[in-house]
Amino acid sequence: MKFSDVTMVRIYLTETEKLLKKLLAKLHDEEKVRGVTVFRGVSGFGRSGVVHSSTLLDLSLDLPVVIEFFDEPAKVKRILAHLKDILPPGHVVSWPARVNEG
Repeated sequence: MKFSDVTMVRIYLTETEKLLKKLLAKLHDEEKVRGVTVFRGVSGFGRSGVVHSSTLLDLSLDLPVVIEFFDEPAKVKRILAHLKDILPPGHVVSWPARVNEG
């Protein structure tokens, strides 16, 4: 099996942050990254300590959202340089990985 090096990225947001559609359009339409998945959490909190969770009484949800994508390391480095101006500090995690090519 052949493998190639990639960089994985996770971006942590909440549903009320208006960045999700803009970010997905950038990753899909402009950057054409190899893979993107959006996960919707049931509960979470960040540096502020504010807990975002769903209950049966919630009328509007502000749940955690994780956007995960991967591509070649040089491409991801360039993308992250462009995203630093629109993403809040401390919301992006990345690490090297390997993907099977077949």
